Amino acid sequence: MQATNDMSLLSLISHASVPVQLIMLMLLGISIMSWTYIFAKRMAIKRAHTQTRRFEDDFWSGGDLSMLQQAVASRRDEQGALARIFDAGMTEFLKARRGNAGGDAMLDGPRRAMRAAYQREMDSLESHLNFLASAGSVSPYIGLLGTVWGIMHAFIGLSNMQQATLASVAPGIAEALIATAIGLFAAIPAVVAYNRFTNDIDRISIRFDSFVDEFLNILQRQVR
Repeated sequence: MQATNDMSLLSLISHASVPVQLIMLMLLGISIMSWTYIFAKRMAIKRAHTQTRRFEDDFWSGGDLSMLQQAVASRRDEQGALARIFDAGMTEFLKARRGNAGGDAMLDGPRRAMRAAYQREMDSLESHLNFLASAGSVSPYIGLLGTVWGIMHAFIGLSNMQQATLASVAPGIAEALIATAIGLFAAIPAVVAYNRFTNDIDRISIRFDSFVDEFLNILQRQVR
């Protein structure tokens, strides 16, 4: 432990023990990755909402579904997740109709295709959420580990002093507590973002589920 009269944040970090500094560096990396995923996921969810609303407007406008499917197939990446789910179902339905399948057999293929496409789209939307959940739950404990190690290191240093005062122990404890502060700084945004994104994705999932059921009802009426 190195006693210092400079209690600025940078000075405390620079005078912390090497294990505590490594823990702070790890937490800083977790925080940077969390914020990167937060901004990227926020943009992805906003884009999914916009694309879903646009496709729903096109779908319920009353136009020809075959023409809509061709338009979607020509620009699948630009149309959004719901459009790709529709494209998967409509493609299988057209194949079944060309193969003269009858009854429920015409709906089995579209149903399976849309469920598979739905799962792929949801997996894409939910990517990196596990990292945010892990960062939110683990970061405070990593910071606490740094704090415990730092305080232990401070008291070991005090054992070598003939006279221990508050002024001599304060810098070491302050250095250690910074690790907990950085851990909370990394954890809190990750937890808030995880909860917000989970709620947004659940709402999108409900819209996708409702569309799949409604589209299958439309196809069923065409089969009869």
